[in-house]
Amino acid sequence: MARAVVAIVGSPNVGKSTIFNRIIGDRRAIVDDEAGITRDRLYGTANWLGKSFTLIDTGGIEVTNRPFQEQIRVQANIAIDEADIILFVVDGKVGVTTDDHMVAKLLRKVKKPILLLVNKIDEGLQASNAAEFYSLGLGEPIPVSGSHGVGIGEVLNRIIDKIPNDDEKVDDDTVTFCLIGRPNVGKSSLTNAILSQERVIVSDISGTTRDSIDTPFTKDDVNYVVIDTAGLKKKGKIYEAIDKYSAIRALKAIERSEIVLLVLDGKAGITEQDKHVIQYATDLHKAIIIVVNKWDLVDKDTNTMSSYEKLIRNEYKFLDYAPVVFLSALTKRRINTLFESLLLVHQAYHTRIQTSILNNVIQEAQVMNQAPDFNGGRLKIYYSTQILTAPPTISLVVNDPEFMHFSYQRYLENRLRETFNFEGTPVKISLKKHRK
Repeated sequence: MARAVVAIVGSPNVGKSTIFNRIIGDRRAIVDDEAGITRDRLYGTANWLGKSFTLIDTGGIEVTNRPFQEQIRVQANIAIDEADIILFVVDGKVGVTTDDHMVAKLLRKVKKPILLLVNKIDEGLQASNAAEFYSLGLGEPIPVSGSHGVGIGEVLNRIIDKIPNDDEKVDDDTVTFCLIGRPNVGKSSLTNAILSQERVIVSDISGTTRDSIDTPFTKDDVNYVVIDTAGLKKKGKIYEAIDKYSAIRALKAIERSEIVLLVLDGKAGITEQDKHVIQYATDLHKAIIIVVNKWDLVDKDTNTMSSYEKLIRNEYKFLDYAPVVFLSALTKRRINTLFESLLLVHQAYHTRIQTSILNNVIQEAQVMNQAPDFNGGRLKIYYSTQILTAPPTISLVVNDPEFMHFSYQRYLENRLRETFNFEGTPVKISLKKHRK
């Protein structure tokens, strides 16, 4: 089940990133007085009254740079297209601007909930400034202060009221996966190759909520769902060129998946953008398979595949648990190796370990390698149990969670991986203080 997506839009320097940070409770977006400054994070997860949603911080929209006006409109349209709810932020100290009217004109054309936030209303006397924004024709202006938190609770209440209910669930026996990667790595070709394999039956069910497309199919008596992001329903190739906002669609597909296939171009090699894209999946604790596509175009010798995998491991050290699959979507060679990995990783993602066996492994790990002194004490683990699957989540009851050094937690995770099948899946370790 995907979370609702809430996009923050508005012209530069109105305080979008300040509101973003305030809502998610973390300084993930860079805040600066300079208009148009780059953000170090595009999205975050917000929680309020037991519900969660994905919050998107978008770039500023303005019309002063005429040569870029078309691209600016594109950015606004993409954010609007992909969101379930839109927060339109304006500057209460500056008043209504030409840029505000331009954005409002775009928003009046969409049939989505819109909340008009008049930011920088820090004092009671300034609240009257919000009234002039009625002229934008987007309903009641909500006075807020991102810096001081004024009115943010009211905004969150209204967001929660507007979040659509989504009770869709996928059977645990179904292998649910999506394909992500930068443009032109062959994601669409690979999807088509997967669906056209012999003995694959494609059902008539297609299209779901959240603007993603689910295609259920069966291969060798195993049920799968491949999730692809919906194409933008706008004209002009420029829409597909805005990589920053295509990430919004990728995020939705990732959330609805259990396994994420990071598709790389075997001919072009690895780029920084590839690393950025997979960060969405790791943040959401999804199982991961690295797929090297276009392998038919690579000049090979007996060591080419091994050398390429070493390169991947060096570049993706944080994904050392993810299997690497080499294939060609064009020729359909080695497609079956992908299905083998999907089944193995799906099983690992849903692995449940018997408590007695888990405790034996953890206690043996402590005997072989004692925890180091850290934060004024030495960690002692009294008991361990698995509390969740998808991904496997291990709870450790300890004398003091503050004594856990990250290197020792990594050591414990490695011991678990050596003992159990956790290929392709993250392993979460939670710490709970022992009560005497």
